[in-house]
Amino acid sequence: MSQTKESWSSRLGVIMAVAGSAVGLGNFLRFPGLAAQYGGGAFMLAYAISFLIIALPIGWAEWAMGRYAGSRGYHSAPGAFAVIIRRPWAKYAGVIGVIIPVVIYLYYVVIEGWCLGYAVNFWTGRLHLHDAQGTVEYYNAFTGATADAASLEFSMDKTLPWLLAVFVFNFWLIYRGLSGGIEKMCNIGLPLLIVLAMVVLVRVLTLGAPDPARPNDTVANGLGYMWNPSKVLVVQSTTGHAAKIREVVGAQALAKAEAEVAASHGALVLKTISPWTQLANPSLWLAAAGQIFFSLAVGFGIIIVYASYMRPKDDVVLSGLTASSANEFCEVALGGLITVPAAVAFLGVAGIAGQAGVGLGFKVLPLVFARMPAGSFFGGAFFFMLFLAAITSSIAMLQPGIAFIEEALGVGRRVSVALLGFLTTSGTSLVAYYSRDLKALDTLDFWGGTFLIFTLATIQVIVFGWIWGIDRGFAEMNKGAAFPVPRLFRPIIRWVCPAFLLTIFAMWLMKEVLGIDLVTFQSGAASSYVTDLFGREARLPAQLSIGLLVALLIVFVLMAARSKAFRRAEQGLDNHSAPPPK
Repeated sequence: MSQTKESWSSRLGVIMAVAGSAVGLGNFLRFPGLAAQYGGGAFMLAYAISFLIIALPIGWAEWAMGRYAGSRGYHSAPGAFAVIIRRPWAKYAGVIGVIIPVVIYLYYVVIEGWCLGYAVNFWTGRLHLHDAQGTVEYYNAFTGATADAASLEFSMDKTLPWLLAVFVFNFWLIYRGLSGGIEKMCNIGLPLLIVLAMVVLVRVLTLGAPDPARPNDTVANGLGYMWNPSKVLVVQSTTGHAAKIREVVGAQALAKAEAEVAASHGALVLKTISPWTQLANPSLWLAAAGQIFFSLAVGFGIIIVYASYMRPKDDVVLSGLTASSANEFCEVALGGLITVPAAVAFLGVAGIAGQAGVGLGFKVLPLVFARMPAGSFFGGAFFFMLFLAAITSSIAMLQPGIAFIEEALGVGRRVSVALLGFLTTSGTSLVAYYSRDLKALDTLDFWGGTFLIFTLATIQVIVFGWIWGIDRGFAEMNKGAAFPVPRLFRPIIRWVCPAFLLTIFAMWLMKEVLGIDLVTFQSGAASSYVTDLFGREARLPAQLSIGLLVALLIVFVLMAARSKAFRRAEQGLDNHSAPPPK
């Protein structure tokens, strides 16, 4: 069966689809936690710089390469790499752009099920949370974090029924195609997500100080905790080694801390950490670059596939900028104003210290909503908002695999959906079964959702700036553009992006894999992500997860090796033309 020609119904459709792929759980969970953890205003400065010199230019490069490949009849990352590079190895490098979104989908859809389950349970009044211990216990029971397969029961308070529902819904949408499934879902889901986020945001910003007995725990101080460029700490100095006791936010809290310090007779001091001191921390840059990287879906293999279905004269510069702006609005203006301020208002700065990502979203915020007037409604709205953010991202993760299978095997959508459905069912089942400590999920996220993303993004920017050529790349990028990309971005893409990415990648490997302290450069124990795979501390779920990743890689490499379409691409021929001689 031959492929059916697909396309977006409008330029707005592809913008909404790309924005939907970028707007996800990280906008509302990961970003606020990182911003609070790494200095607020200082983190935002590093975040903005990373956006300008990594995310935006690499995103534009992906849009240009994808649209060019689509004009030649290729809609997968291996096909795009092959027709641009025209070397036999190119299609195998492109396989990374298939592996990444498929592997991320395997665990992302599980978290998506959590979001839907929490939303429904909030709205139906099934969640009765009174303290932090109860919130954590419910989370562990729902996700099965206490024992393998513990959540695989048909219960409203377990993962299984919600996972099945969202898994089927994802494949129903992807089977309907680009315009009939992905585009329609994003056109509905993204505006609805923003409306729900605005409703929750208004409620959060009007909370004030919910507990009269704790007047310093306010929304305003929550905003200050996350956004202030400088940090004020109360530290202990009697031992000669200042140790952080707590962070002080707000005028009243500062006045109280000053009185406490004055009464301590030198045992306590106030210490102000400037944004410049914070920016000297390599871990801050690593976190900021990583967040902006993942937030915009740069290096996922998604943008290059989505852009391949655009017309040759469609404006990729404005489309890329618009999609990036939509994502940044959801992340900074919505996610950054909802999550941490609400948690600080109810739990205080100390109550959310060290909480980020999934921990903040599922272990802390449910308790916040349980204490809020009309909390069942707003809690349900928040988690349904997360579900919408997740679904628009997860369907985007399936399309690169669908496009690859159709192109590599020359089959139609029914067969490609069936094959990818079988592969992802097997992988997601492994993640759901090995739920203890979320070990399988965490392993795939680290190696597939972080390591490989850095790898692919680095390959893509080198291909665009050095192999395809900066002149040819910019000519393609600016074709049909309402305004050309400023020439300043030419040296940024050619020189700054590769250097920045390689530096960040090296720092990430040193810290997260080798266990080296990036401030003192002292070596420590190897990361658990390494010891989980080798030696006496090896854990079966982690090993099986890596085995699954390698198995998928082998399957996709074999498909690419046998593809006649990719052989045509290597010779610079359009797809569906006469096959090359053997």
